[in-house]
Amino acid sequence: VQLQASGGGLVQPGGSLRLSCAASGSIVNISNMSWYRQAPGKERELVASFTRGGIEKYADSVNLRFTISRDIRKKTVDLQMNSLKPEDTAVYFCYAERQSLSGKFDYWGPGTLVTVSS
Repeated sequence: VQLQASGGGLVQPGGSLRLSCAASGSIVNISNMSWYRQAPGKERELVASFTRGGIEKYADSVNLRFTISRDIRKKTVDLQMNSLKPEDTAVYFCYAERQSLSGKFDYWGPGTLVTVSS
């Protein structure tokens, strides 16, 4: 399984960016596609995901500004980021997992840099 994200870049405070991630390879049992981020000097944190019931979940710091969406059949997940703040600057990672008889496997995309600066 490979995850490929796109859409990062430089944006001014208050601006918007949209990140997209697509899974490829053996994606039949891929689930829980989510977005994480890691800011310089900080630990990786969960930004947005879905509950088992399909309800969107967000970190408090991005709630009401970010929107996660997905296409379960195509195995894609997007993150619309609005009203961006300098503290949103981070490398954003797409995540997915696969359950099998051998256990749970975690997959990470290579990360895409988002820089919010004037």
